Amino acid sequence: MRKIVAAALLLLHAPAVTQAQTAPFDMSGERPPGASTAPRLTPPAPPAATAPVPVTPPISVAPAPAPAPITVVPQPAAPALQPGAANAASQPRHRDIRRYLVPFSKFSLNGEYDRRSWSVYLTPEQAAAKASFTFAYQNSIVVAPEASALTVYLNNRPIGQQRVSSADGSSAVTFEVPPGLLQPGANLVTFQAEQRHRTDCSIQSTYELWSNIDPAGTYLSFAGGNAAELSSADAIRAIGIDGAGRTEFDIVIPALEQPGTIKPLLRLAQGLSVLSSMPNQIFAFSTASLPAAGPGKLGVLVGTAAELRPLFLGLPPGAESAPLAAFVTDPRSGSPVLLISGPSWQAVSSAIDTIVSPTDRSADVRRDALTTERWSAPNAPLVFSDTSIALSQLGVKTTEFSGRRFRTSFNVAVPADFYANAYGEAKVLLDAAYTDNVLPGSHIDIYVNDNIASTVPLTSTTGGILRHLPIRVTMRHFKPGLNTIAIETILMTKDDAACAPGATAGANPRFALFDTSEVHIPDFARVGQRPNLAAMSGTAYPYGRATEPTPLFIDRVDADTLSAAATLLGQMAVMAGHPIAVETVASPNTIGDRDAIFIGSISQMPATALTQANISTASQASWRPVADTQPGVVDTGTAFEEWNSKVSGGILRSRITAFREWLGRNFDITRSSLQFIPGAEKVFTPSNADTLMIAQGSSPLGEGTWTVVAAPSAKDLREGLEVLTGQLNWPQISGHITTYSSKTGKIDTVPVTRFDFVPSTPWSIANYRLIAANWLSTNILSYASLLVVFVLLIGVATSRMLKTLGRSK
Repeated sequence: MRKIVAAALLLLHAPAVTQAQTAPFDMSGERPPGASTAPRLTPPAPPAATAPVPVTPPISVAPAPAPAPITVVPQPAAPALQPGAANAASQPRHRDIRRYLVPFSKFSLNGEYDRRSWSVYLTPEQAAAKASFTFAYQNSIVVAPEASALTVYLNNRPIGQQRVSSADGSSAVTFEVPPGLLQPGANLVTFQAEQRHRTDCSIQSTYELWSNIDPAGTYLSFAGGNAAELSSADAIRAIGIDGAGRTEFDIVIPALEQPGTIKPLLRLAQGLSVLSSMPNQIFAFSTASLPAAGPGKLGVLVGTAAELRPLFLGLPPGAESAPLAAFVTDPRSGSPVLLISGPSWQAVSSAIDTIVSPTDRSADVRRDALTTERWSAPNAPLVFSDTSIALSQLGVKTTEFSGRRFRTSFNVAVPADFYANAYGEAKVLLDAAYTDNVLPGSHIDIYVNDNIASTVPLTSTTGGILRHLPIRVTMRHFKPGLNTIAIETILMTKDDAACAPGATAGANPRFALFDTSEVHIPDFARVGQRPNLAAMSGTAYPYGRATEPTPLFIDRVDADTLSAAATLLGQMAVMAGHPIAVETVASPNTIGDRDAIFIGSISQMPATALTQANISTASQASWRPVADTQPGVVDTGTAFEEWNSKVSGGILRSRITAFREWLGRNFDITRSSLQFIPGAEKVFTPSNADTLMIAQGSSPLGEGTWTVVAAPSAKDLREGLEVLTGQLNWPQISGHITTYSSKTGKIDTVPVTRFDFVPSTPWSIANYRLIAANWLSTNILSYASLLVVFVLLIGVATSRMLKTLGRSK
């Protein structure tokens, strides 16, 4: 009897035991984009049931231009049960795949109205799977739940709306995605917040409204195992992000320190960066096994068949005879990896070219836009000359607003040779309307890169409709590359002044912005400048325009230095829109007067490179990070300010400094503008508090641009560039020198005091006139002197002419 009962209990528990056995999580590998050039894969045949590792038979594809045909070997991925979110009860019990969505480490929706959009790339299997959308958020305690809402859109279609009512802690919300809404390729994700204050009706109170979206709690969940399968060449573009908004490529290469491997590896890193186009990409090189797989990570094995065989047990036999680019399953971890191999390193380079070649672009082909859609959609249009663009093309929607402070923004880009920061004026041709409740004193402000550029008061007491109202916007805050323009409207009414109970949330619209509004950018001067780190961070200038390989000096080939170089060049490739061809050099003497990049620790940096970038050569011995345990360390800057106030005349100097700042703030008059010609650059010595430095100067004969990227150690170099190349920090690189401190997280810049012009367009009188106008506007004493000289010449000429034509005695 006991045996019968035991057998019955075993049969009852058998299904539960079976359900508990799930495969490990798989971050599916994906193929490079380019539907017209990248090979398409046919569906793989099912693997044999007796095979210890599920391997799909090889599938031949049409070879890309290469010496030998490439075989792509897709492997079926092993989906797994994901850990539950905050509302675990709402998560499906069956297997699902999670795609994190927020491409930022921090994401907040601020004010009474905020809207953010970006795109997420999905494979055909993910787009076809049943999906749900989950996000976690926490809001300010002063947000009124009854009048505030968060709305989520997918491909411009609302899929759910949530009242903003999570002030006590983070809350997770899940919406089901309607079938057929997702599509293979790019999918637009939009968060929109409308928030109102609980008790206050003032303009100042609107700055207290916020809702923080948790990147680690915001994701798409795909039901079933098909969403993890690797059946197309979309793997690299669909790599995605992790819960902190980062994308990581883990490259394992046993022959890391062998000569001849750096060039193809850096080309591979740039190709992967351009294909994915993610905002926070990092590269990690190693010679051992791959790290643990996870969301936002792609493992890559690179090497000859003989080098990879000890690391990878399931190496396809085709790698011994021909170049191979394949997605395979690691038998040790069960995760998919990108395998690049061949019988020799020449074959490995050919396999790399099949992946990277779709991203190549000739320097003569002009881009129409900067690729920003992975963190800010749509892509920012590149403006080269007189252009008008409707706000509807820049992602701005027609909006009716009932609050007190309305703000929306859009992106435009200008080329690297932009030179109109001292005289140029753009225009916003505004189509808008406001009611008669709006009081005089209300105004519309235009911001460029978070700097106020123009203000227009609303003076009518009867409301009005604005049709293409021209608002002049100074271009002094524009910079090469991406520029963000924001329109902010401050609305004051009698009801807000009274602020009766329950009146904090207006129901009737007070203001409307129409997407027929336009931004007009006129012709501007175009000439390159050297040095100009802002142009390098904006469009990878001048390296993105090079027609020949750029010399690259790397002090030593180790994992940290190569990872740092790949992370930097990958970010520059995204800004340039294509991989930058490089060639490694061992000495500055072989570079000559060409554009070049120097990467390494400060102690190994050539003295010539430091001198050309105006970096003190003594810093090779003195630049050492200060240890936390070191007592009695005095900060030089703080000590100087203290002694400046102690010595005689310190108060007078501080007042003079305050007066100079007032002149610069109100009249744009600085010491540099009150000189006939720009002064010489001062020699720079990095502080021991700094852990990374990027500096730019000219080559010895002045015909090329040399960029120095240095740190006290290779570890500091790698960690510093991982931070500095992030989407939030990269635009801060500007001026002559940029430094970063890992201890404080502070980024400092040294402005350019003297630069050289680099012709970038064919000669024309119109362009040179604009160049002269900008230069004279920057150097007002030179302008005033020339004006006096011309007045004297006109006076002398007039006097002589009158003597000739006049009546003599």
